[in-house]
Amino acid sequence: MKICISSGKGGVGKTSIVVNLAYCLANKGRKVLIVDGDLGLANVDVMLGISATKTISDVMDRGADPLEALIKLERNLSVLPASSGAPDMVTLGPEEQNVLGQYLDAMAQKFDILLADTAAGIGPSVRWFNRFVDYNMVVATPDPTSLTDSYALMKVLKQEHDLREFRVVLNLVKSPEQGDKTFTTLADAARKFLDLDLEYIGPVLEDAAVPLAIRNQRPFILTSPASPASLSIKELGDKILSW
Repeated sequence: MKICISSGKGGVGKTSIVVNLAYCLANKGRKVLIVDGDLGLANVDVMLGISATKTISDVMDRGADPLEALIKLERNLSVLPASSGAPDMVTLGPEEQNVLGQYLDAMAQKFDILLADTAAGIGPSVRWFNRFVDYNMVVATPDPTSLTDSYALMKVLKQEHDLREFRVVLNLVKSPEQGDKTFTTLADAARKFLDLDLEYIGPVLEDAAVPLAIRNQRPFILTSPASPASLSIKELGDKILSW
């Protein structure tokens, strides 16, 4: 199962959700691969406090063995890191995208779930990763600019690539009720103007444990497993496994 996690706007906590969701799914017995899809500005390795000796860029430019670029975090969890400060990786052409897809498909065969954490926005790599996967997940917050940019992302993916099934996660939500209300606003606009029926996966509750874990470069689901955000992630994990 290949899942792309995107956001119209940066700073919504997308990478944090991807990392913690990966640990959650791995702890449920699934073999999980995180692909850092922010090809020019890597984030996953920074969030985890790990150093990458080989990256997607090495695989593409130097023909490195893709499996040698993997960093094993736990028995069931690995990450394929991206490069930082590599502008050429952001604008891969169709031929290079095809090669990358072949590499990722080959690696995905060794895992149960692939989570691709894309860059924010609507750039070429974001659109490609969303076409490459089986499921498209959009992370937003109740902030109006985040909702507007998420709407724009889904609009582009539908109009340019005919993608029609989007699953929404709302992060930094103060209560489940706020999450429901916010999703309704977004879903109503998508239905009226884009003819899209969005699926709400659920909220990730605002939690003081999250920024602390990020500063310590540790997943909050490990440092504070009973915190509101961790419980939210576990619910998201159960829903993903139901797919």
